[in-house]
Amino acid sequence: MDVTGEEPAGTGVTTGFLARRLGVSPTTLRSWDRRYGLGPATRVQGRHRRWTPDDVAVVQEMCRLTAAGVPPAEAARAARLRHPPAHATAGPTPDAPARPARRSAAVEEQPAGTRSHSGSGLPLGDVRLECRGLARAAVRMDSGAVREQVAVAVASYGLVPAWETVLTPALRAVGRKWESTGDRYVEVEHLLSWHISAALRSAYVEASRRRPALDLPPTLLACLPGEQHTLPLEALAAVLAERGLPVLMLGAAVPSEALLAAVRRTGPGAVVLWSQSRSTADTALAGHIADTRWGVAGARTRSRVLLCGPGWGLHHTPALLRPRGLPEAVSTVLTAVGARAPAGAAEGAGRSGGT
Repeated sequence: MDVTGEEPAGTGVTTGFLARRLGVSPTTLRSWDRRYGLGPATRVQGRHRRWTPDDVAVVQEMCRLTAAGVPPAEAARAARLRHPPAHATAGPTPDAPARPARRSAAVEEQPAGTRSHSGSGLPLGDVRLECRGLARAAVRMDSGAVREQVAVAVASYGLVPAWETVLTPALRAVGRKWESTGDRYVEVEHLLSWHISAALRSAYVEASRRRPALDLPPTLLACLPGEQHTLPLEALAAVLAERGLPVLMLGAAVPSEALLAAVRRTGPGAVVLWSQSRSTADTALAGHIADTRWGVAGARTRSRVLLCGPGWGLHHTPALLRPRGLPEAVSTVLTAVGARAPAGAAEGAGRSGGT
């Protein structure tokens, strides 16, 4: 990325110009300068600081490494090693103590899946580096990095582990941030959700093209009336498509009458109902769907109904199945429609309760 093309040659760029091009705030650049010494090597008294191409290369590397989940202090050391400044710095700052060069150079070689406890401004806890990098990219509103991080997670781990150990924790952290502290992170959540949705839908389309659907009753996926959270159902749809199951995705806020009509018209083997909050969970409607018979006279049957999402609480009856997490939902659907679950289909990297 060339961030100097709009400035006169030899003068460098201002902090504001560089921040806009990198997708970070000027405060972030000043913080990196103060904490890790990643500022302009040359400063002119009484003028705005100017970032030379060498300076820019260092902070670009810093952005790349933090987007990959590397803790900021380690990323700063690695960035300086890869792009040594033209002039020696005054020495390590209190926030970035000196460490052996060999350790710093090895930052980029950390194996995928390494856990990270470092701070990112979001309540992530003990998560994969990929999750922390995705959260950082989302907070910076770095659309390109978010898209790349989501794609890498899905390609590296597969849909189920990526959903449970990278995508869901990042989404929850962003949601908790603005709900609990009052920080307005709604735009971050929307950006992250959009890119995750795009990746899940792309995975669904690719799986559907690659593997023809099995001759089995379809699985109908729908959000309850008033429910707008579709991402968990999009993840389930993509995984079921990978397994070769036909899927009917109705999406967000499906009216009760339309949902019942779709069940009667299509005769699904399983109906998955998503509720994010108790305000949208409708046990009566779910029971009505479970009691709905369809098919020709003399051979009428019913769909198995799965209640997915935190809105349902601990509700469980034999007629209304209550899987916890994406792996269990996949296994339950496979059983409901009469498909054989492949070995390990119900296994995942953990049970996040995200589906």
